[in-house]
Amino acid sequence: MRRPPRAHPLWLAFILHRLSGLALALFLPLHFWVLSKALTAPDQLDRMLEFTELPFVKLAEFGLVFLLAVHFFGGLRLLALEWLPWSDRHKTLAAGAVAMAFFLSGAFFLRAV
Repeated sequence: MRRPPRAHPLWLAFILHRLSGLALALFLPLHFWVLSKALTAPDQLDRMLEFTELPFVKLAEFGLVFLLAVHFFGGLRLLALEWLPWSDRHKTLAAGAVAMAFFLSGAFFLRAV
């Protein structure tokens, strides 16, 4: 029996790549605004840096690194789709990319705590 296309693991990888890109695009303006404080209001930047020591911010950093890694490996998956012959084992490679993203962000999180 054939599964509907939206239940296919590679469709889920497609959605994860799009959502991670959207989340990163929403994060970047905030990041640049905080960085601009180094030039315009160093005292405010210092307060923001103190804020980043809170545990929930560390957890959010884990999420950010996870999104970066997922988006990176999703991009590699897309390059593979365009340049390499497609086979059934690409499902495994896509799952491995998500696992690697989780591993890298988890390693970052453990060093950041």
